[in-house]
Amino acid sequence: MSNVTTHSFTNCSAQATALAERVAAQLREAIAERGTAVIAVSGGSTPKDFFAQLSKQALDWAKVTVTLVDERWVPDSDARSNAKLVETTLLQGSAAAARFVPLYTGAATPAAGLAEAEARIAALPAPFDVVVLGMGEDGHTASFFPGGDRLAEALDPQGKAKVLTMQAPGAGEPRITLTLPALLATRALYLLVSGEKKRDLLADVRLGLAEAKNYPVRAVVQQDRVPLAVYWCP
Repeated sequence: MSNVTTHSFTNCSAQATALAERVAAQLREAIAERGTAVIAVSGGSTPKDFFAQLSKQALDWAKVTVTLVDERWVPDSDARSNAKLVETTLLQGSAAAARFVPLYTGAATPAAGLAEAEARIAALPAPFDVVVLGMGEDGHTASFFPGGDRLAEALDPQGKAKVLTMQAPGAGEPRITLTLPALLATRALYLLVSGEKKRDLLADVRLGLAEAKNYPVRAVVQQDRVPLAVYWCP
């Protein structure tokens, strides 16, 4: 697919450094042109090195807003919180000056917090300057899980919602997630992945193989709204 470029690295340290440098350059451009920059990032284990490298980049961090593409409905004191990951690995050193907009609101359930979370995202400058996604071995990205109770709604390219709740067998906790249209409203889109299994899964998706039809990441890979850059390491 001409809309997808792949950048492969021999080790994950090189991957993290290269993506951090690229993203930092785009955030600098955004600040120079518009006075502010907005980046939406994923949680999980894969982006830890990338976050650490990005936090060291020379940026006017006070003009950067960081938010999440999805969140487990847990407070940031929980080890599985994406907000906790961002706060402890990205918002460090000079990057601590960035503004952070979490999705978790403290409400009892994702449904109870949905309106506030959507208002937070709607209030951000649009489009995003950078969105960095991850991917699970089940083909999920953001909280677009196979079998998700609102998956079809979240992946609707014409959908109007920016944020939706999500529950799925493989998701663990109830979740909240930006929708596909919200994620694609960005100037730059990245997919950060590691491991041969994920590389092969993406290859199946790009080839349009029948077995790939149930991988939700397909909606990101096969869309034509914004170019996708895949950063892969073993």
